[in-house]
Amino acid sequence: MAKIIHTMLRVLDEERSVNFYKTAFDLDIAKRLDFDSFTLVYLRNDENDFEVELTINKGREEAYKLGDGYGHFAVVVDDLESEHKRFSAAGFEPRKIVEFERDGALLAKFFFVTDPDGYEIEVMQRHGRYT
Repeated sequence: MAKIIHTMLRVLDEERSVNFYKTAFDLDIAKRLDFDSFTLVYLRNDENDFEVELTINKGREEAYKLGDGYGHFAVVVDDLESEHKRFSAAGFEPRKIVEFERDGALLAKFFFVTDPDGYEIEVMQRHGRYT
């Protein structure tokens, strides 16, 4: 059986992105690999062993075009309202909290935030199948 281990995002500014993911999701650098033309930074926290891999292509100045194929990745938190307030205070401009229902029952409660390179991240309340 396959185990998902990381997702990779191409970013322009390593420091800005590392700071965002540390402040937003408490992700620390687990490994940093520097090559001639690019750098790989693996971010994680003690909550799980899934990592966010940041790829920084050296010399690139133009923002990446995300296109219409990328959707988002999601994280769960214990207190969505507190996290929304914390994100707002940090200047991350999270979108409003949404309650998503199906057949009259709460399916998910969440908000979206965008990282410095335009990647969408869904922040969900621990609930239902995501506990």
